[in-house]
Amino acid sequence: MDTVVSIQVVCGESNSMEMVEAQINRAFEAFYHVEQACSRFSIDSELMRACRQIETPVPVSPFLFEPLKFALEMAQWTDGVFDPTVGKVMEEHGFNRHYLTGQSVQSTVTDSELVTYRDIVLNQQDRTLYLKTPLVIDLGAVAKGFAIDLAANELNQFEGFVVNAGGDLFAGGVNEQGYPWEIGIQHPESKEHIIHTLDVSNKAVCTSGSYERKSVDVTGMHHIYNPTTRQSPNDWISCTVIAPFAMMADAFSTASFMLGLEKGSRLIEQVGLEGILISSKLQIVKVGGVL
Repeated sequence: MDTVVSIQVVCGESNSMEMVEAQINRAFEAFYHVEQACSRFSIDSELMRACRQIETPVPVSPFLFEPLKFALEMAQWTDGVFDPTVGKVMEEHGFNRHYLTGQSVQSTVTDSELVTYRDIVLNQQDRTLYLKTPLVIDLGAVAKGFAIDLAANELNQFEGFVVNAGGDLFAGGVNEQGYPWEIGIQHPESKEHIIHTLDVSNKAVCTSGSYERKSVDVTGMHHIYNPTTRQSPNDWISCTVIAPFAMMADAFSTASFMLGLEKGSRLIEQVGLEGILISSKLQIVKVGGVL
C-alpha cells in the first residue's frame, strides 16, 4: 500500500508474549490480504484480474467485495464525485508505479473517461462483481481503511492499541497511562510539525491531503481526482475525519476534500462525524464539535 504500518499495543500482564506476537502478526496479515485483493498496481491482484472480465459475473473474496461495496455507497452518496472508476485516469496521469518495484504498471483495459460507478454491479447474494464496460477500479480511498479495521479487529482484546498506516489509524482503548490516545495531525507544509492534536479512544482518524503525492506528468494534479470536474481540487490542503471505523474515515476524508469548502464540511456534519479541515491558506475549520 506504499506506506509504513506500525502497531502498538497495551497488553497487560495476563497476556503471554507468544499470544501478543501471534495477534500482532495476524493484524499485519490483514494488510497483506487486502493488498493482494485490492491493488491497482499489480496486474495479478484480484481486482485487476476481475477488471479484465467484462459482462461476466466474477466471484470475488470479501477482501475485495467489502471495500468495493462501500466505495459504491460513497459514490451514490456524493452523486459520483467520489467514484472508484477513476483508475485508468489516474494511471494515465502518472499514478501507476508499483511501490515495491518502482516500475510503471499499464493495465490492458482501455476504458474512457465516460465510465462511472454505475457501470459496476455487485451482487450481495452470491458476492459477484459485474462490469458493464471496460474500466479500471481504484480503491485507494477505502482499501487502506478497510485493512486498518481488519487489523484492529484482531487486537480488540487488548487494553489499548493503535494501528497506524502512514498516519491513517485506529486507536482502541487507552494508552499505558490509562488515558485516550493523543493523536497529532501533521502540518501540511511542514512534516516535522503538528498542527493540531486530538484525544481519541475507539475511533479512527484518517487524513487526505494534496501535499504528499503529486503528478510528475500533469502540472497541478495530485492523487485526489474529481471525475465530475476532471480536476484535482485545491480548496482544501488537508482533510482529517474522525469516525467509528477507518474505512469510513478514509472515504469521507477523500470525499470532503473533493467537495470543497462548503459541501465538504457539510458532508461530514450530515453523517454525524467530526473533522479538522485545513484550507489552502492554512485556515483550520473544525466540524462536528471536535475540540
